[in-house]
Amino acid sequence: MSEEREPMASSSSAEQEDTPGGAGPARPLLLPPEQDQDWPPKKRLRVEADPGSVRLEERLYSVLCCTVCLDLPKASVYQCTNGHLMCAGCFIHLLADARLKEEQATCPNCRCEISKSLCCRNLAVEKAVSELPSECGFCMKAFPRSLLDRHKKEECQDRVTQCKYKRIGCPWQGPFHELTVHESECCHPTKTGNELMEILDEMDQTHKKEMQLYNSIFGLLSFEKIGYTEVQFRPYRTDDFITRLYYETPRFTVLNQTWVLKARVNDSERNPNLSCKRTLSFQLILKSKVNSPMECSFLLLNGPYDDVKIHPVIYHFAFTNENNETEYVPLPIIDSVECNKLLAAKNINLRLFIFQIQK
Repeated sequence: MSEEREPMASSSSAEQEDTPGGAGPARPLLLPPEQDQDWPPKKRLRVEADPGSVRLEERLYSVLCCTVCLDLPKASVYQCTNGHLMCAGCFIHLLADARLKEEQATCPNCRCEISKSLCCRNLAVEKAVSELPSECGFCMKAFPRSLLDRHKKEECQDRVTQCKYKRIGCPWQGPFHELTVHESECCHPTKTGNELMEILDEMDQTHKKEMQLYNSIFGLLSFEKIGYTEVQFRPYRTDDFITRLYYETPRFTVLNQTWVLKARVNDSERNPNLSCKRTLSFQLILKSKVNSPMECSFLLLNGPYDDVKIHPVIYHFAFTNENNETEYVPLPIIDSVECNKLLAAKNINLRLFIFQIQK
């Protein structure tokens, strides 16, 4: 068997061999076209982008990714009427941006109109994405996305875990396969009672504020006059030279008094659609006249049919005929993603509770 020669090691006679058309010396035919600078650019591009050299998972990644963030969806997948895909977060963000700009939301690819009624879930893409492999962030092994969460939480030997003695102050965190060795050597079980009391006192302080909130809510439930209603914020624009978006509810009656709620986005900044951080604040206004000061506690929660995450915060105010409007207070939404869920809707539906303090 003859030995193979290197591509550039051809003899001088081969280099001087004429082409079939007699046009002159030929290039060495063994040189890969992607390395040959004389090869036509389009030909080189086709060779480099040969789909046979790319794994199936990578080709599916580019097909199934969100058209906005260019990442694979982690949950629900929506599509426009022309079939372009959007992950749930980007879809809601597009609707919220359009609402802030008072425009019709459109698909970033084909510019067709999108809304919750015009777009639908693509279950086939959701199932396909769930079967694509993804690396575990702890052990770097690949698993189908549908099994990855369970692997990270229950099966991965490199997942981060905590010592069982964390309840008495052990701060250790480490990979699961080192847990048994650490717990056998942990010094916290051998601490004295006085040492443990100091640690437990510090831990109790972190839970004290949460317990104060729950205790205050339970205390409000014992009030004689309690009223609640479902409110609907509708979007409006100011009549100023620079218009600003705000929300307002129709008048409603609670505790035999007439009220109105107002809300604003990002404290009425000029262009909230240009900001990635979204917040909502609201104001409670007493519209009816009262004979004496009316001291109240109030809070807003999500409605019965919404999945928006709102942490309860209790506000207090004494309403009089001369001072019948509260300051704007934050609507306690956990992050901008939850705020976008509210802004993407045509109207914002929440539930208001008012507790009148009796003297």
